[in-house]
Amino acid sequence: MITPLDPVIAEIIPLLPLRDPAAMTPQSAREALSALAASRAAVPPPPVMSAEDIKVKGAAGFLAARVYRNSGETSPTVVFFHGGGWVAGDLDTHDRQARWLAIETGAIVVSVDYRRPPEVRFPGAFEDAFAATRDVIARIAEFGGDERRVGLAGDSAGGNLAAATAIACRDAGIRLSAQLLVYPVTDVFGSFADAGENARFPSRAENAEGYFLSRAVMEWFCGHYLAEASHGADWRVSPLRAKNLAGLAPAVVTTAWFDPLRDEGKAYAQALQAAGVPTKYHDGPGLIHGYFGLGEASETARREAQRARADFKVMLDQRA
Repeated sequence: MITPLDPVIAEIIPLLPLRDPAAMTPQSAREALSALAASRAAVPPPPVMSAEDIKVKGAAGFLAARVYRNSGETSPTVVFFHGGGWVAGDLDTHDRQARWLAIETGAIVVSVDYRRPPEVRFPGAFEDAFAATRDVIARIAEFGGDERRVGLAGDSAGGNLAAATAIACRDAGIRLSAQLLVYPVTDVFGSFADAGENARFPSRAENAEGYFLSRAVMEWFCGHYLAEASHGADWRVSPLRAKNLAGLAPAVVTTAWFDPLRDEGKAYAQALQAAGVPTKYHDGPGLIHGYFGLGEASETARREAQRARADFKVMLDQRA
């Protein structure tokens, strides 16, 4: 039996941004996500011991980053990539998510603000994510201090970057202890506009519109990130198309039932399991894309996010 849409979430959907690709511009998308974050200013953020703005090395220069600490002891380190369709989102829009990650896992969380399209198209964001991860590991004494307990995490487009970076790390001989992929984008071949490719994932039709993230908006995001349609076949943007997933870090993969990305996220979790990668999968019953940011309003969202972070914590605590 399908769990119905959480009634609290149903009331929130009409208030959420990024739902009209016909009128959306990169700047308006960024402003809308920033406004949504600012609207919560009256609610105190989850308290951490410290949150410090720093710089990390990207692929073409330094990137803004923010380090969240909730412990002074040697800890795991998590490199976190925000969502926003690669185009939008920043350190502030995902501040609360990064805080909860630090609080509930006990890790030092380094949130990275990668370069965004259309100013910098694929593979810019991926290259920044991989470069930042390597830089954090090289400077691990400044962060959690344990190079054998390093993880990656991200939501949506950030989950896409985390998944692809985990593959790049394996190929470079860098051992990670865990990856947390929150409703990740895993296959953009066809840019969500190709009927044949969309048919591989029924959720793209079932949840095409009406549940915040729409298939049309995903097509808009892909159009801005990819300079050429053929790039969608590249594993660095479509990790589900990687030839070999064996040997990757243990993974927690979450999806939301009422999300066009649901089935490709599930397919990635199944592909990881088939490749022998220890994987925990959460299907987000009754929830929509973006629910990790809705935990303060929805008890259903809060509990599901907590379960995923608890699984991630167990994996992080096992040294790579």
